[in-house]
Amino acid sequence: MTAGDLQNFLEKAFTPGPPDGLGVAVSGGGDSMALLHLAVDWAREGGPKVAAVTVDHRLRPEAAEEARFVAETCTRLGVAHDTLVWDHGDIDGNLQDQARRARYRLIGDWARGRGLSHVALGHTADDQAETFLMELARKAGLDGLSGMRGSWIEGGIRWTRPLLAVSRRDLRAVLTARGASWVEDPSNRDDRFTRVKARRVLEALAPLGITADTLCTVAERLGQARAALVQVTAEAAAAHARTAAGAVRIPREVFLRGLSPEVARRFLVGALLWVARADYPPRSEAVDRVLCAIRDLNAVTLGGCSIRVTEDEIAVTREPRAIAGLESGTDGLWDGRWRMRGPHESGLTVRALGAEGLAQCPDWRETGHSRAALVVTPAIWRGDTLVAAPLAGRAEGWTAEIVISFGSFLIAH
Repeated sequence: MTAGDLQNFLEKAFTPGPPDGLGVAVSGGGDSMALLHLAVDWAREGGPKVAAVTVDHRLRPEAAEEARFVAETCTRLGVAHDTLVWDHGDIDGNLQDQARRARYRLIGDWARGRGLSHVALGHTADDQAETFLMELARKAGLDGLSGMRGSWIEGGIRWTRPLLAVSRRDLRAVLTARGASWVEDPSNRDDRFTRVKARRVLEALAPLGITADTLCTVAERLGQARAALVQVTAEAAAAHARTAAGAVRIPREVFLRGLSPEVARRFLVGALLWVARADYPPRSEAVDRVLCAIRDLNAVTLGGCSIRVTEDEIAVTREPRAIAGLESGTDGLWDGRWRMRGPHESGLTVRALGAEGLAQCPDWRETGHSRAALVVTPAIWRGDTLVAAPLAGRAEGWTAEIVISFGSFLIAH
């Protein structure tokens, strides 16, 4: 595969209208270095102006030198480059997951600061195939086996993986042909990591015809099936669900007997993720527990949400304990999804209304919202003094809006 062939993948990923500027995440490895060179080729032919970024996670002593290597390469190519550092301190829990989250957060902040709306990532067909095997080991369903997304929007940035159908071998061949170098991350050979184990398994499966290309094709077909189910779920939500004061409500009869089991499950998981603004869905066993509770008319909590059930309705609201003490400025996002608009001034903060605040809103019943929904809505406070509760009938010039609707969230996820 020639450099021109690979550049076509890049350009196709940004049709019909490429952005004016393109951020490229570059680690120094062969995949991202190839993406950098292809993006520069495109820019020289009239494509978007390129800016590159490298994240030093401060997890390996070689990382700083790798970042310098990328910076020197970018200088030779005439590309603006920045190195971002993850100041993390002690790390508890899943190291790779936390590093991934930090990387996306840092790069997102960098892109917004540079006025970039698009960032390209160098994941390949090999990454897609390895992800498929890892999800298979986790007994994943359709979502997990559909593989990595080719493109999505988060934090106002369009993230794109233009080389998901291209092999590492082809990318390195292009680099070698033009005399370009790259660095090898030693962790890519460390069998302690699940992805490296998946890479070894993929090599062993090749004699059966189970290759990266094979698994990418399977993931693509499953992704098409997933997209169809997502659409059906979104249509069911539009027809039957109601959102108010940040809660999701659906008639219990519709949920239990009007939706297919898979659509009902997807609706529930989508509601939990939207209300809690969570990154990952709960485990299937936990979702099964909630489904049983709904059938048995029992209240239950999961993933920072409260699920209340009556004969007539299922209501998913934020769990009060999950936001206890959560505070932000009035000009930021509260609980990851609420934006406040009103007379901002210093000394004001956003916290949950709570039972104490609701008691200071004598007209809250006239809003039509339930008590359970209102106590977890955002309110404006000055210290311990309630200033405004826009969803509980005490607006005082303030409004509270959710930044992404439930329907849009279902489609995007």
